Amino acid sequence: MSQYQGTFKRYEKKYLLSEKTYRLLRGRLEDYMVIDHFGKTTICNIYFDTPNHQLICSSLEKPVYKEKLRLRSYGTPAEGTPVFVELKKKYKGVVYKRREKMELTESEHYLYDNLPVPRTSQIVREINWFLNFYKNLRPAMYISYSRIAMYGSDDPELRITFDCDILWREEELYLEAGVWGSPLLEKGQRLMEIKIAGSMPLWLSRILGELDIYPVSFSKYGRGYQFAQQNREKKNEITIRKGEMKYA
Repeated sequence: MSQYQGTFKRYEKKYLLSEKTYRLLRGRLEDYMVIDHFGKTTICNIYFDTPNHQLICSSLEKPVYKEKLRLRSYGTPAEGTPVFVELKKKYKGVVYKRREKMELTESEHYLYDNLPVPRTSQIVREINWFLNFYKNLRPAMYISYSRIAMYGSDDPELRITFDCDILWREEELYLEAGVWGSPLLEKGQRLMEIKIAGSMPLWLSRILGELDIYPVSFSKYGRGYQFAQQNREKKNEITIRKGEMKYA
């Protein structure tokens, strides 16, 4: 397998943009940012959680420290396709990410069937500890989106991503099941993430201020979980009403 970056430490800020604001911003970024060589990509994820959704419920309470585990692919994978097992932690606003590259079937045996992998890297040891600590982790949600990623022409460590067509589902929780689900954003919205190792460049702060773009608290898995909860509550209400009508 080819070389890849397995560890990340950075600050991440998120912003919700309308289509108009997105286009204005892209025009302003042309002198500072370059689209990476992948161009527009489709990113697919399976998030893992406990049966009572302990990880996402804790994350939505906005604690000082939170963590999540996911399986990620670029495009819909098939047998033999490389994917990434990612452990993401956030402490006092700093994001730490560990990722281990695996073949699709190996990753599913590891995460779905609890079979060990024949490697002893530091990242695998950290993921093993996570799996042993939480116990009974299972696939909880699929989330995919189309992404355009940019990096700073003078500072490659500065990255800005734009995500659209964000979809979620709670069924067919396999990456190879394809890209489909319910939309997470309103039509025309995009989610922007700014990823920086230190402080934000002054030119970028100035552009965001001039376009009235401000950070928001946003989690794709968190928003999908909230939508799923709302759907379950609606179904329960319908069931109760049908029961009341039956015995009225």
